[in-house]
Amino acid sequence: MMPLRRLLLACALCAPMAQAAPPLPEALQSQLDRAVLDYESGRHAQARSAFEALARRHVPAAEFNLALMHFEGDAPRPDPELARRLLQRAAAGGFVTAQLMLGQQLENGAHGPRDLVAAQRWYEKAAAAGSVDAQVAAATAYYLGRGAPKDPVRAARWYREAAKGGDIGAMYLLASMYEQGDGVEQDLRLARYWYEAAARGGDEAAPGKVRELDGRL
Repeated sequence: MMPLRRLLLACALCAPMAQAAPPLPEALQSQLDRAVLDYESGRHAQARSAFEALARRHVPAAEFNLALMHFEGDAPRPDPELARRLLQRAAAGGFVTAQLMLGQQLENGAHGPRDLVAAQRWYEKAAAAGSVDAQVAAATAYYLGRGAPKDPVRAARWYREAAKGGDIGAMYLLASMYEQGDGVEQDLRLARYWYEAAARGGDEAAPGKVRELDGRL
């Protein structure tokens, strides 16, 4: 996982891409970008002040970044409870990375009780918005029946989306599902296609599966 400090920079500067909501007005986006640059330059007080001002205007990216400052201890008086509220507001506001992080926290019990069902709801929101990590998490929940009813068809759907997004593990798992006919109609050619894609991505077991299917085909 990306360290939180780098995650903060990436998410704020890429806010229009990371949000399901429409992009910010230019003036607000400029304020957000300056706040992130202040943070990266070590001007934490200025960054915090800007994030707080933007959070009062319900800018989800600012709520997310301010939450991270509290989680990271970069605020003068870190407040985990405030951070949780800010993260929830950012997620509810459509900020995809906040949705993914909230799902992870609910799954792991990082900042409160574990709730796998709620975690899956946030994973699916982020997955639908294009987060590859969330697509893998949502698929795994359906595959294992963890936080959602066991459903190989839905698992295959999200693994397929994550595989198309470049996730090597999802490529391998989707290939296995095509090989076995698990959640999808058995199709050895599609299985070989995804095993080969996983092999090109560096999966160590995939080349052997490609050779095995070549023999069967």
